[in-house]
Amino acid sequence: MTDSNTPRGSNQTLQNSKYLVAGVLFGIILVKSEVISWFRIQEMFRGQSFHMYGIIGSAVITGMISIFLIKRLQLKTITQEPVTIPEKKFHWGNVYGGLIFGLGWAITGACPGSLYAQLGSGFGAAAITLCSAIAGTWVYSRLREKLPH
Repeated sequence: MTDSNTPRGSNQTLQNSKYLVAGVLFGIILVKSEVISWFRIQEMFRGQSFHMYGIIGSAVITGMISIFLIKRLQLKTITQEPVTIPEKKFHWGNVYGGLIFGLGWAITGACPGSLYAQLGSGFGAAAITLCSAIAGTWVYSRLREKLPH
């Protein structure tokens, strides 16, 4: 379907542009809903505002309904493969990781999803948080095998 005069890379770029558009739209939603606001995040952790809890709660409810419908209707992927959702077992590492994540979120006012929206909005200090997140991911990759399973 590609024209013989069209370079292969430009077709791939065009196909991938949908991800750029989706990312920009997601960033706009993050900015407009104020979830990238350090002040909103601090209000949440201090229990002073319902704003962030409402947004997070609506995301959890949306996810629960989506999983229910996927299982109930036995939905398939776009390539007609069955969607399988593996059972999750409790692991204390998730609790510890969640506590560390929450502490970092409370201190920096950013989670990985909002970092890029903060940078795009001109909050240069988010670059430090992004570099720290990358460094933390690298350290974890080095220590993962030595951590308790």
